[in-house]
Amino acid sequence: MIRYKINIMEELKKAGFSTYRLRNEKKFSESTMQKFRTGDTTISVVSLNVVCNLLDCQPGDLLEFVPDE
Repeated sequence: MIRYKINIMEELKKAGFSTYRLRNEKKFSESTMQKFRTGDTTISVVSLNVVCNLLDCQPGDLLEFVPDE
């Protein structure tokens, strides 16, 4: 299973990106931000690219694979 290593919304907020700003600048849709909040990793590669650009990180800094038990 793929899961987030970090709380995406919390890290974006620390980097100065409020939900209002993310919506206003059309960085993410509300549904994508809700996926970040709930830990749903079914996001597009485009959204993953935006997160990496905003947080100046690599996809591996955000996601990890954990084998199913």
